[in-house]
Amino acid sequence: MSSPKTVLITGTSSGIGLATAIGTAREGWTTIATMRDTGKAEALHKAAVEAGVADLVQVKRLDVTDPVGVTACLDEVVAEHGRLDALVNNAGAAQIGTVEQSSVDDVRAAMEVNFFGVVTATRAAMPHLRASQGRVITVSSVGGAVGQPFNEAYCAAKFAVEGFMQSLAPVAATLGVDVCVVEPGAVASEFVANLGLDLPAMLAAAGPYAPALEAYIARTQRSFGNAQTPAEAAAPIIEALTVARPPFRIQTSQWARDFVATSLADLDGSAVRNLTDTWVR
Repeated sequence: MSSPKTVLITGTSSGIGLATAIGTAREGWTTIATMRDTGKAEALHKAAVEAGVADLVQVKRLDVTDPVGVTACLDEVVAEHGRLDALVNNAGAAQIGTVEQSSVDDVRAAMEVNFFGVVTATRAAMPHLRASQGRVITVSSVGGAVGQPFNEAYCAAKFAVEGFMQSLAPVAATLGVDVCVVEPGAVASEFVANLGLDLPAMLAAAGPYAPALEAYIARTQRSFGNAQTPAEAAAPIIEALTVARPPFRIQTSQWARDFVATSLADLDGSAVRNLTDTWVR
């Protein structure tokens, strides 16, 4: 009998990553659920027990910004389980701000987690995925197709992820490795709560940007009132792991499909600008 397939998922302490880990385990995959701080694994452990899949979920520490640690983790997984069939790049961090008021270090930090972390994990996984004819599924965002106010660094990183993966996809396919990106819209998860933003302090410090920032925050709070659940956003990721051949780009809801389409069919950029201008007025 063949051994169960093995998937490694980054950023599984909460939100989409946690829901994806539970979903892949329910599908019978040996699930390596990684996170930077394993002290935050309690919610995942509890969910795995409740779902009856605790025996298929293994928690490991992984910081995607540590190349040596990433390689060591992946080598350890293959040594323990004999194979790696899929990598789900999910770890990420938001960064709210605009260029005049964000330091270059702030922008670099956002790129380090959201882009270079994806590159690092993918690079380390590729030899193992070539051996298994596996898959790289990367959680991008609608912000990887549509630039959004006060998300300059975050969207820049996600745009970079999409360009990187779209370029990699045909090359990886020649060796039997499927590559795709998943673009969620608003998701009701701790990703937003974990920002720890002091909104009054942000507005007080925003100077001439305060009116635009206040309008953006109000619009964002309204949009998260109709957000998907993490499980809803995770479902297309799990499907992408199990279908015969996944498409390159997948949106997690009809709203996300409509929103991304605004940019993909926007040759001169006016459709996106006409939309996002209303977010800051």
